[in-house]
Amino acid sequence: MIDMALTITDTAILLIVVILLFFGASKLPEVFRSLGRATGEFKKGQLEAELELAQMQQQLSQQNKSDELAKKIEELQKQIEELKKQQQQQQSK
Repeated sequence: MIDMALTITDTAILLIVVILLFFGASKLPEVFRSLGRATGEFKKGQLEAELELAQMQQQLSQQNKSDELAKKIEELQKQIEELKKQQQQQQSK
């Protein structure tokens, strides 16, 4: 069975030939310059999205910690109230 997968080099050569056919040799540098800019913009957008995702995860983590602390505080307040009730009951006896 013949492997029909194109390698990166084959793909690049094919892309150059197609660009030459559509745009001509004089437009080739301009096309690749635009392609480079587009790649740069894509990487910039990807980095911004990753940073935003990291910030959202950090905020979520902090919110979870805050929720856990609030629950612990409520539990401690309930324990304090129970202890006060027990103390009052012992004093009234």
